[in-house]
Amino acid sequence: MIINTGQRTDIPAFYATWFANRLKAGFVLVRNPYNPQSISRYNLSPDVVDIIGFCTKNPEPMFEYMHLLRPYGQFWYVTITPYGREIEPHVPGKLQVLENFKRLSESVGPDCIGWRYDPIFISDSYPVERHIRAFSYMAKALEGYTKTAVISFIDLYGKTRRNFPEVRPVSLEDQLTLGKAFADICSAYDMTLRPCAEGQVLAQFGADCSGCMTIPMYEKALGVRLHVPKKVPARSECACYLSGDIGQYNTCGHLCRYCYANADPDLVTANMRSHDPESPLLIGHLMPGDTVHETKQESWTDRQIMFDL
Repeated sequence: MIINTGQRTDIPAFYATWFANRLKAGFVLVRNPYNPQSISRYNLSPDVVDIIGFCTKNPEPMFEYMHLLRPYGQFWYVTITPYGREIEPHVPGKLQVLENFKRLSESVGPDCIGWRYDPIFISDSYPVERHIRAFSYMAKALEGYTKTAVISFIDLYGKTRRNFPEVRPVSLEDQLTLGKAFADICSAYDMTLRPCAEGQVLAQFGADCSGCMTIPMYEKALGVRLHVPKKVPARSECACYLSGDIGQYNTCGHLCRYCYANADPDLVTANMRSHDPESPLLIGHLMPGDTVHETKQESWTDRQIMFDL
């Protein structure tokens, strides 16, 4: 089974101690975001968890707990963008994150880590030319530390429109200009450009449009085949295989203005104050009326090593 940590919040950046405690305890409880009194219990034993997927803007707080992850397969995405504090108010400096990326890559290997440069938006402060310069600088810095660069253009979800009302969609012309430039840069630095949920429009430039969190990528990280059950994508345009997210919405302290997972900064602050590193739940504790359901889990790994991955 695959455990994901990053579609709803940034666990390594803000909840590393909690996650380490859950690994030690061997299980985690997760509230259903649409039915909060329904709680799923996930077994975190490496006997059933084949790989853990991380998405983070700051992996550094997790470094002291990396020994707890050794029994598991890992795949990390680290997001590094050109935006300043006016857009990403609590994300560490870019140079620091680049160095942390390299340190993490040296620990897990370049097949187990990817770089996310997203979401992309265009503004007077961040025109197309600035994106191309920034992407080229970062790609050069990360050469040899990853083989994957993921991009996506901003989606104007309701939460995004409320928190970032001046943002506008990226035109098709700008998407094509950036896509071609980024694909050429990736080719120069031995990376594959992977658009996230952007259809096939950038395939003409050599981009791999098959998804950014796919079973073949997990298999490459593990060095084994996975026999996974069929799964319907959460979005029709998304080709990724998402499973078992243990995060919670409205809990990410980065407070990026483009974020789709945070509805309101005040709610995020209140939730983070309710966090207890010793609780099996990310936020708060079990309450009267909560119902805990055991999640059906099994290993999907074919234990025979496949050398052609």
